[in-house]
Amino acid sequence: MKRMSRLFLGVMAGVCGVGLVPLCADSALADKRVALVIGNAAYQNAAALPNPVNDATAIGNMFRDVGFVVQARFDLGVLDLKRAIREFTLQARDADIAVVYYAGHGIEVGGINYLIPVDARLATDVAAEDEAVPLDRVVRAVESAHRLRLVILDACRDNPFNARMQHTVAMRAVSGGLARIEPALSDTMIAYAAKAGSTVADGSGANSPFTAALLKHLPEPGVDVRIAFGRIRDDVWAQTAHRQEPFVYGSFGGAEVPLVPAAHQAEPTPRAAEHGAEARRAYELTANVGTRAAWEAFLKGFTTGLYADLARAQLARLDAAEKPAAASSPRTDVAVREQPATEAVPAQADEEPAGRHKGARSIAAHRHQPAETRHHELFWPRRHEAARAMHSPRERKRIERADR
Repeated sequence: MKRMSRLFLGVMAGVCGVGLVPLCADSALADKRVALVIGNAAYQNAAALPNPVNDATAIGNMFRDVGFVVQARFDLGVLDLKRAIREFTLQARDADIAVVYYAGHGIEVGGINYLIPVDARLATDVAAEDEAVPLDRVVRAVESAHRLRLVILDACRDNPFNARMQHTVAMRAVSGGLARIEPALSDTMIAYAAKAGSTVADGSGANSPFTAALLKHLPEPGVDVRIAFGRIRDDVWAQTAHRQEPFVYGSFGGAEVPLVPAAHQAEPTPRAAEHGAEARRAYELTANVGTRAAWEAFLKGFTTGLYADLARAQLARLDAAEKPAAASSPRTDVAVREQPATEAVPAQADEEPAGRHKGARSIAAHRHQPAETRHHELFWPRRHEAARAMHSPRERKRIERADR
């Protein structure tokens, strides 16, 4: 098709006497969207959690389905967790949207939020600095994204280490939930499964109530992320009978930022754009010529698309313009055929054969005349002359007596 299109353009350029300049279509670069998904369930020094691996697997698949580049990690120890965050920090440097999702245990110690790896012991409150990962480090991993920085935490579960943890400083509070956080950069959102200071349960289904609502509303095309999290909050609030209220922290401008672009915003592929530009250029050249042959040549090179439909409309208009002209032109051939055919009467000789009566000559001429003329002559006064010429002498006498 592409080769045929170029050949058509060359032919049309030769016909029109114009040169063609190659057309280049700039391909719009799609937004780079990356996500780090972590699910910690198999804790070595605490009871295992039933849902984080299921939740993280479902969230990772959801992000892949909507065009994110996803790194999924499960049951990470402290070193592996720090390594995954470091690698993602490098990946998010030139991203437009960067997301971190974490399902597992979280804890607040002295006003600092920590994500707990599966190998943490947390015998004392100060051990959190070495055995856990501060939430601030996760937030810094997404700071280099250009449009949206999003951290989602399904980690507000009861702290299983709190009962045996030794407090080295009496004034240092240890909470099962996470503390309030205020991001330093705009266009940064940190979503908690429950409001700061409160805890949540895993729920009885395959996914937690918070993750189930995420899977329902985040993939909606064209929906601003703030609207999506408002719907998530309403679903969880209703499903848990007002016992759990998700909460979002952060600051945004007035521009809408959907995680998934609306369907009509999808950019055409470079190949489709190039084909459309060639069709448009060829259509303009064909319109300058405007003949039936030119439009038919165009349709041989471009059989489908908007410009092909327009070319067919031009041919239909030419057909409609030709029909009245053909109807108004004289049709001499039909007129000649419609004239009544008359049989030529052979020219009579100057001298007739001896003995031939002039009535016979009249009858012969009568036979070659049209039907209307023959019918008229039935009433001609001299009709009996022909009759006498054709009968015997006795019959002629009888006709003469009848005439008297």
